[in-house]
Amino acid sequence: MHSTILRIEADVEARKRPRGETWATVRSVAFLVVALFTAFELGARSVDNSAGFTARARMQDRVFSLSANVSGLQGQIDFQKMQVERLQRAHQYSAKYRIPADLAMAIHEIALAENIDPQLAFELVRVESQFNPRAVSPVGALGLAQLMPSTARLLKPGITRAQIFDRDTNLRLGFRFLRSMVNHYDGDVRLALLAYNRGPATVDRLLRAGADPGNGYAQAVLGKQVRW
Repeated sequence: MHSTILRIEADVEARKRPRGETWATVRSVAFLVVALFTAFELGARSVDNSAGFTARARMQDRVFSLSANVSGLQGQIDFQKMQVERLQRAHQYSAKYRIPADLAMAIHEIALAENIDPQLAFELVRVESQFNPRAVSPVGALGLAQLMPSTARLLKPGITRAQIFDRDTNLRLGFRFLRSMVNHYDGDVRLALLAYNRGPATVDRLLRAGADPGNGYAQAVLGKQVRW
Protein backbone atom coordinates (compact mmCIF):
# COMPACT_ATOMS: atom_id res chain seq x y z
CA MET A 1 0.00 0.00 0.00
CA HIS A 2 2.87 2.36 0.80
CA SER A 3 4.25 2.08 -2.71
CA THR A 4 0.82 2.80 -4.19
CA ILE A 5 0.47 5.93 -2.08
CA LEU A 6 3.94 7.07 -3.15
CA ARG A 7 2.90 6.65 -6.78
CA ILE A 8 -0.23 8.68 -6.11
CA GLU A 9 1.83 11.45 -4.49
CA ALA A 10 4.26 11.45 -7.41
CA ASP A 11 1.36 11.69 -9.84
CA VAL A 12 -0.09 14.59 -7.87
CA GLU A 13 3.22 16.45 -7.96
CA ALA A 14 3.68 15.71 -11.65
CA ARG A 15 0.25 17.12 -12.39
CA LYS A 16 0.92 20.23 -10.37
CA ARG A 17 4.01 21.26 -12.33
CA PRO A 18 2.45 21.63 -15.78
CA ARG A 19 -0.23 23.80 -14.21
CA GLY A 20 2.23 26.58 -13.48
CA GLU A 21 3.67 26.30 -16.96
CA THR A 22 0.20 26.42 -18.46
CA TRP A 23 -0.67 29.54 -16.44
CA ALA A 24 2.47 31.22 -17.82
CA THR A 25 1.31 30.36 -21.33
CA VAL A 26 -2.16 31.76 -20.60
CA ARG A 27 -0.67 34.99 -19.31
CA SER A 28 1.52 35.29 -22.41
CA VAL A 29 -1.39 34.71 -24.74
CA ALA A 30 -3.58 37.18 -22.83
CA PHE A 31 -0.82 39.80 -23.08
CA LEU A 32 -0.60 39.17 -26.81
CA VAL A 33 -4.35 39.64 -27.16
CA VAL A 34 -4.16 43.01 -25.40
CA ALA A 35 -1.20 44.03 -27.56
CA LEU A 36 -3.05 43.09 -30.72
CA PHE A 37 -6.07 45.10 -29.67
CA THR A 38 -3.87 48.13 -29.00
CA ALA A 39 -2.01 47.75 -32.29
CA PHE A 40 -5.28 47.42 -34.09
CA GLU A 41 -6.72 50.61 -32.59
CA LEU A 42 -3.57 52.57 -33.43
CA GLY A 43 -3.23 51.13 -36.91
CA ALA A 44 -6.85 51.55 -37.81
CA ARG A 45 -6.52 55.32 -37.40
CA SER A 46 -3.67 55.58 -39.92
CA VAL A 47 -5.34 53.91 -42.94
CA ASP A 48 -8.25 54.87 -45.17
CA ASN A 49 -11.71 53.42 -44.58
CA SER A 50 -11.37 50.50 -47.04
CA ALA A 51 -7.96 49.40 -45.81
CA GLY A 52 -9.07 50.02 -42.24
CA PHE A 53 -12.05 47.73 -42.70
CA THR A 54 -9.84 44.94 -44.07
CA ALA A 55 -7.31 45.40 -41.30
CA ARG A 56 -10.10 45.37 -38.71
CA ALA A 57 -11.53 42.14 -40.09
CA ARG A 58 -8.14 40.44 -40.11
CA MET A 59 -7.36 41.68 -36.63
CA GLN A 60 -10.69 40.46 -35.32
CA ASP A 61 -10.08 37.01 -36.80
CA ARG A 62 -6.68 36.91 -35.13
CA VAL A 63 -8.07 38.04 -31.80
CA PHE A 64 -10.92 35.50 -31.94
CA SER A 65 -8.39 32.76 -32.67
CA LEU A 66 -6.21 33.78 -29.74
CA SER A 67 -9.25 34.03 -27.47
CA ALA A 68 -10.21 30.48 -28.44
CA ASN A 69 -6.69 29.35 -27.56
CA VAL A 70 -6.97 31.02 -24.16
CA SER A 71 -10.30 29.28 -23.53
CA GLY A 72 -8.77 25.95 -24.52
CA LEU A 73 -5.85 26.44 -22.15
CA GLN A 74 -8.23 27.36 -19.33
CA GLY A 75 -10.14 24.13 -20.00
CA GLN A 76 -6.90 22.17 -19.73
CA ILE A 77 -6.07 23.89 -16.45
CA ASP A 78 -9.50 23.11 -15.03
CA PHE A 79 -9.22 19.46 -16.08
CA GLN A 80 -5.74 19.10 -14.56
CA LYS A 81 -6.94 20.74 -11.37
CA MET A 82 -9.84 18.31 -11.17
CA GLN A 83 -7.52 15.33 -11.69
CA VAL A 84 -5.14 16.55 -9.01
CA GLU A 85 -8.00 17.02 -6.56
CA ARG A 86 -9.28 13.49 -7.28
CA LEU A 87 -5.85 12.03 -6.59
CA GLN A 88 -5.49 14.07 -3.43
CA ARG A 89 -8.86 12.89 -2.13
CA ALA A 90 -7.96 9.28 -2.89
CA HIS A 91 -4.70 9.73 -1.00
CA GLN A 92 -6.52 11.23 2.00
CA TYR A 93 -9.15 8.51 2.18
CA SER A 94 -6.51 5.84 1.62
CA ALA A 95 -4.49 7.16 4.54
CA LYS A 96 -7.52 7.71 6.79
CA TYR A 97 -8.96 4.22 6.38
CA ARG A 98 -5.64 2.47 5.69
CA ILE A 99 -6.87 0.93 2.47
CA PRO A 100 -5.30 0.68 -1.00
CA ALA A 101 -5.47 3.89 -3.02
CA ASP A 102 -7.29 2.19 -5.89
CA LEU A 103 -10.04 1.02 -3.53
CA ALA A 104 -10.32 4.51 -2.05
CA MET A 105 -10.64 5.97 -5.53
CA ALA A 106 -13.30 3.42 -6.51
CA ILE A 107 -15.44 4.10 -3.43
CA HIS A 108 -15.18 7.85 -3.93
CA GLU A 109 -15.93 7.87 -7.65
CA ILE A 110 -18.76 5.33 -7.53
CA ALA A 111 -20.39 7.11 -4.58
CA LEU A 112 -20.44 10.35 -6.56
CA ALA A 113 -21.81 8.57 -9.61
CA GLU A 114 -24.66 7.09 -7.53
CA ASN A 115 -25.36 10.43 -5.79
CA ILE A 116 -24.13 9.28 -2.38
CA ASP A 117 -21.97 11.46 -0.16
CA PRO A 118 -18.46 9.93 -0.30
CA GLN A 119 -17.92 10.18 3.46
CA LEU A 120 -21.17 8.29 4.03
CA ALA A 121 -20.09 5.71 1.47
CA PHE A 122 -16.75 5.09 3.19
CA GLU A 123 -18.40 4.73 6.58
CA LEU A 124 -20.98 2.34 5.17
CA VAL A 125 -18.31 0.07 3.70
CA ARG A 126 -16.25 0.29 6.90
CA VAL A 127 -19.18 -0.84 9.05
CA GLU A 128 -20.43 -3.45 6.60
CA SER A 129 -17.23 -5.25 5.63
CA GLN A 130 -14.20 -3.49 7.11
CA PHE A 131 -13.18 -2.97 3.47
CA ASN A 132 -12.90 -6.73 2.85
CA PRO A 133 -14.05 -7.43 -0.72
CA ARG A 134 -14.55 -11.15 0.06
CA ALA A 135 -16.58 -10.64 3.22
CA VAL A 136 -19.55 -12.96 3.75
CA SER A 137 -22.00 -12.37 6.60
CA PRO A 138 -23.74 -15.12 8.63
CA VAL A 139 -26.95 -14.40 6.70
CA GLY A 140 -25.25 -14.51 3.30
CA ALA A 141 -24.55 -10.84 2.51
CA LEU A 142 -21.59 -10.50 0.15
CA GLY A 143 -18.67 -8.21 -0.55
CA LEU A 144 -17.67 -4.70 0.37
CA ALA A 145 -21.22 -3.33 0.61
CA GLN A 146 -22.59 -6.61 2.01
CA LEU A 147 -25.23 -7.09 -0.65
CA MET A 148 -27.83 -9.80 -0.21
CA PRO A 149 -28.00 -11.85 -3.42
CA SER A 150 -31.76 -11.23 -3.63
CA THR A 151 -31.21 -7.45 -3.48
CA ALA A 152 -28.44 -7.64 -6.07
CA ARG A 153 -30.74 -9.58 -8.43
CA LEU A 154 -33.46 -6.98 -8.06
CA LEU A 155 -31.01 -4.26 -9.04
CA LYS A 156 -29.32 -6.32 -11.76
CA PRO A 157 -31.37 -9.32 -12.93
CA GLY A 158 -29.32 -12.39 -13.74
CA ILE A 159 -26.27 -11.35 -11.73
CA THR A 160 -24.19 -14.26 -10.46
CA ARG A 161 -22.59 -14.76 -7.08
CA ALA A 162 -19.15 -14.26 -8.61
CA GLN A 163 -20.27 -10.97 -10.17
CA ILE A 164 -21.60 -9.75 -6.83
CA PHE A 165 -18.07 -10.08 -5.45
CA ASP A 166 -16.67 -7.85 -8.21
CA ARG A 167 -15.46 -4.72 -6.44
CA ASP A 168 -16.99 -2.05 -8.64
CA THR A 169 -20.23 -3.96 -9.21
CA ASN A 170 -20.66 -4.55 -5.50
CA LEU A 171 -20.06 -0.91 -4.63
CA ARG A 172 -22.26 0.38 -7.43
CA LEU A 173 -25.23 -1.80 -6.54
CA GLY A 174 -24.80 -1.19 -2.82
CA PHE A 175 -24.72 2.58 -3.20
CA ARG A 176 -27.59 2.45 -5.69
CA PHE A 177 -29.70 0.52 -3.19
CA LEU A 178 -28.84 3.07 -0.47
CA ARG A 179 -29.82 5.93 -2.80
CA SER A 180 -33.16 4.23 -3.49
CA MET A 181 -33.74 4.01 0.26
CA VAL A 182 -32.85 7.69 0.73
CA ASN A 183 -35.40 8.57 -1.94
CA HIS A 184 -37.98 6.20 -0.41
CA TYR A 185 -37.69 7.95 2.96
CA ASP A 186 -37.72 11.47 1.48
CA GLY A 187 -34.07 12.19 2.23
CA ASP A 188 -34.00 10.76 5.75
CA VAL A 189 -30.53 9.18 5.78
CA ARG A 190 -31.05 7.55 9.19
CA LEU A 191 -34.13 5.64 8.02
CA ALA A 192 -32.42 4.84 4.72
CA LEU A 193 -29.50 3.26 6.57
CA LEU A 194 -31.83 1.27 8.81
CA ALA A 195 -33.65 0.00 5.73
CA TYR A 196 -30.30 -0.89 4.16
CA ASN A 197 -29.49 -2.95 7.24
CA ARG A 198 -32.90 -4.34 8.24
CA GLY A 199 -34.80 -4.17 4.98
CA PRO A 200 -37.42 -1.57 4.00
CA ALA A 201 -40.33 -3.92 4.77
CA THR A 202 -39.24 -4.23 8.40
CA VAL A 203 -38.62 -0.51 8.80
CA ASP A 204 -41.97 0.38 7.22
CA ARG A 205 -43.83 -2.11 9.40
CA LEU A 206 -42.29 -0.71 12.58
CA LEU A 207 -42.99 2.87 11.53
CA ARG A 208 -46.63 2.03 10.82
CA ALA A 209 -46.86 0.51 14.30
CA GLY A 210 -45.45 3.71 15.79
CA ALA A 211 -42.23 2.02 16.86
CA ASP A 212 -38.67 3.25 16.40
CA PRO A 213 -36.88 0.96 13.93
CA GLY A 214 -33.48 2.02 15.26
CA ASN A 215 -31.06 -0.73 16.20
CA GLY A 216 -27.78 1.20 16.48
CA TYR A 217 -26.74 0.60 12.88
CA ALA A 218 -27.36 4.15 11.62
CA GLN A 219 -25.41 5.62 14.53
CA ALA A 220 -22.52 3.25 13.81
CA VAL A 221 -22.35 4.53 10.24
CA LEU A 222 -23.07 8.20 10.82
CA GLY A 223 -21.14 8.59 14.07
CA LYS A 224 -21.96 10.92 16.91
CA GLN A 225 -20.55 14.02 15.23
CA VAL A 226 -22.36 13.67 11.89
CA ARG A 227 -25.55 15.66 11.36
CA TRP A 228 -27.96 15.29 8.46
